[in-house]
Parts: sequence; C-alpha cells; structure tokens
Amino acid sequence: MDSGLILIFLFGAGSGLVLGWLFAALRSQKRLAELSTTLELERRQSAERVAEVEKTIAALSGEALRQNSQTFLQLAEATLKQFHVQAKGDLEQKEKAVENLVKPIREALEKTEQQVRTMEKERKEAYGSLSKHLETLAQTQQLLHGETSKLVTALRRPEVRGQWGELTLKRLAELAGMVEHCDFYQQQSVDTEEGRQRPDMVVRMPDGREIVVDVKTPLDAYLNAVEATDDATRTRYLEHHARKLRERVRELAGKAYWNQFERAPDFVVLFIPGDQFLAAALDIDRSLLEDALKQQVVLATPTSFVALLRAVAYGWRQEQLAENADRIRELGEDLYQRLATFTEHLARVGKNLGEAVAAYNKAVGSLESRVLVSARRFSELRISSAKEPPQLVSVDRSTRRLQAPEMADSDERAEN
Repeated sequence: MDSGLILIFLFGAGSGLVLGWLFAALRSQKRLAELSTTLELERRQSAERVAEVEKTIAALSGEALRQNSQTFLQLAEATLKQFHVQAKGDLEQKEKAVENLVKPIREALEKTEQQVRTMEKERKEAYGSLSKHLETLAQTQQLLHGETSKLVTALRRPEVRGQWGELTLKRLAELAGMVEHCDFYQQQSVDTEEGRQRPDMVVRMPDGREIVVDVKTPLDAYLNAVEATDDATRTRYLEHHARKLRERVRELAGKAYWNQFERAPDFVVLFIPGDQFLAAALDIDRSLLEDALKQQVVLATPTSFVALLRAVAYGWRQEQLAENADRIRELGEDLYQRLATFTEHLARVGKNLGEAVAAYNKAVGSLESRVLVSARRFSELRISSAKEPPQLVSVDRSTRRLQAPEMADSDERAEN
C-alpha cells in the first residue's frame, strides 16, 4: 500500500517538475524572442548612431582639417619668413666670406693680367730690338768675315806676322805695368861672330838680370788647317804646323842669347802670340814643350807671358818698396836729429823765460819796496800828476819742464 503511494507521489512530483520545466522553458523562449527583438532594435539604433557619429566625425574632421591646414599654413608661412630672413642673413655672411676669399684671388689675377700685359709689351719691344740686333749682328758677322779674310791674308805675310807679334809684346808689357817702370827694351841688337842678332824684347829684372824674348809666328800651316774642309787635310796641316814650331825652337836655341847677354839667365823665351797656336801644336806633338825646355827655350803664350811680366813687375815693386824703406829710414833719422836740435832750442827758451820771470819778480819787488815808497812822498808834499803809475803784480808761474825721456837730455843741456 505504502509502495503505491510512494510511486504515485514520485510520479506526481516528476510530472510537476516536467511541467514546471516546460513552463519555464516557454517563458525563457518568449523572453529570448523579446530579447532578440530588442537586441536587433538596439543593433539598428546603434548602427544609426554610429552612422550619425561617423558623419559628425567626418564633419568635425573636415573642419578640424581646414582649421589645422590654415594654422599649418600660417605657421609654415611664419616659419618660412623666419627661415628666409635667417637664410638671407646667412647668405649675406656667406657672400661676404666668399667675397673676402675671392677678392685676393681677383686682385692677384688682375696683377697677373697686368704683368702678362707688361711682359707681352716688353716681349714685343724685346723682339723688335732683338730683330734689330740680329740684323746688326748679321751685318757685323759679314763685316767680321770680310775682315777675318783680310786678316788671314795679311797674316800670311812674314813681315806682318812679325809686326803683330812685336805689337802683342808691347800691349802685354803695358798690361803688366812694365811700361811704367821702364823695365823692357824693344828691337835691341847685339853683334856676334855669326853677325848681328836682334831679340824682340829684353826684360830687365830688379837684380839687374835680363830675360831675352824672341817672337815666332809660324802661322801658314795653322791657317791652312783652319781653312781645311776635311779632318785628314786638317790633321796633315796641323802636323806641319807642329814641325815648323819645333824648327823655330831649334833655331832659337842655336842663337844662345844667354851667352850674348851677360846678365841673362840660361834660357830664352820663345813668345807665340796666340794660345791656340801652341795648343794646336801640342795636340799633335805632346813632347814639344819638354824638348824645348831641354834646349833652354821656354815656350810662352800671351796667358803665360803676362803672368811672367806681372811677376817681374811685382819684383820691381818690392825693389821700390825696399828703396822707399831706406829713404824713410834716412828721413826718420834726419827728422829725429832735427827734433833733438829743436828740443834744445825749446828748452833754452823755457830756461830764458824762467829767468825772465824771476828777473821780473825781482824788479817788481824792488819797485814796490824802494821806488814807490819814495814816490809816495811827492803826494805828501802835495805834488801830484794826472797819471798815476799802474799797480804791478808779480808773476808766480814758471815754465813747464819737458817730461818726455827723449827731451831730458835737451833740458839738461839747456840748463848747462
């Protein structure tokens, strides 16, 4: 019985629960539908509000953009003006800086341009002058060539060559100062067993010795060598020139001038009036100089001969200095003797002056102590004169004695 009741109770309870759940489910479904409708409505409203907000935002954004653009433009304009002012100032500073840098360059370029113009002007003037000089030089060269041809023709004549050599000797002697001292002769001759021999110059030395000089000018072969057009011909003529010069050395050595002039040294000078003449011969015959010395012949050219003459002139100057030194010594001795005599006279004058001062002082003392005392008595007797005797003062100075040691003896002699 109890079990059925329980089952019925359980069944009824379960049915109630099911019915309650169904009722709750129906209510929930209805509420869900209402909520869905409300949500859809709110969703639409929200979409509308969002659209309105978007429109508002778009409008506000456009307005703000316009305002911002205007502000930006104003700010940009102000900034641009400020930048322009600053840039203008910087530009002026940079222009000044560039001007300061460019100014020296421009001045230098102007100076350079001026110098270039001056140089161009000078170049044109120099070119014109050079052209004239070249023309003159060409004319001079032609004249020189003509004169050279005449000279070569003249030098081929023996008498002209001899005169030229002697004239060269004369000029060298003048250059060395030998003319002033008159220490050379020209065209002096001596008589020997072989006949009369005449050297071209005899140079006197300070010690009385004499140097004999003879001029030789064998130029025919040399001139032919200069005019030769090929080396072989030139060499052949130069060899002939060297042989001729060696022959002149042998001839001069044979004259033995050192035996004919008593004061001459044991050599003679062979003067060749041109360094090139001897140099050409020595190029061919290198032993010529040494062989000539062995024969007591000294080969000399203008260069070496003027050195020899200067050495002799120096000796003459030293001789003159020695003579002057002797004269100065004699003059010094004479002057010293005369000075001693004058000092004696001067000491005697001083002594006499001292005696005169002493005598004067004695006279003044006698005048004051004896004569004037008696003369004052005339005043006491009322005898006067328009002119009174002057007051005399004694001299208390004496003459100065000679203090120099050289004058002591003279002073003592004056006292004695």
